[in-house]
Amino acid sequence: MKASNKALLVMDIQEGIAQRYANSADFFTPFQQAIKAAREANIPVIYVRIAFRDGYPEVSAKNKMFSAISQNGGFTETASSTQIHAAVAPEHGDAVVIKRRVSAFSGSDLDVVLRAQQIDTLILMGIATSGVVLSTVREAADRDYSLVVLSDACIDADPEVQRVLMEKVFPRQADVMSVRDWVARILL
Repeated sequence: MKASNKALLVMDIQEGIAQRYANSADFFTPFQQAIKAAREANIPVIYVRIAFRDGYPEVSAKNKMFSAISQNGGFTETASSTQIHAAVAPEHGDAVVIKRRVSAFSGSDLDVVLRAQQIDTLILMGIATSGVVLSTVREAADRDYSLVVLSDACIDADPEVQRVLMEKVFPRQADVMSVRDWVARILL
């Protein structure tokens, strides 16, 4: 694998989301392994986080998911809930993209960052599989990116949804593999 046209997307692994899922001491291990391997292979690591402006001007009352956030407060750009979790913290030089919707592309400058670096292949991992990962796979495929989904570095609250996405949905548009298999492939 040629590293120069690839990027690892670390999506929504932020304080307010990860705390809902982190139920074991080794929860962050697959994410950390993928990030470490990407860095060793000189693959850019790009962080994507969801956050809103104060006052939520980008949230419509028609959006069921986000209107509840705007009514209850939180998830603003400066809130601790929207900061990248310390277990997978960005390093100097890593791009951090703020998005305003579920997909990593919607309401963000991700595509600009990727095009500027001539990235054409995305390696995806994040929380939740049925949210940011699914939406980003679909949109990235429509934008003609080649895709890899790291199956054990994608987390969903529903094991059946996770299984169906990994075994039936994602393989139509992406290569699905474990972090271990991906690391072995890029570090050859």
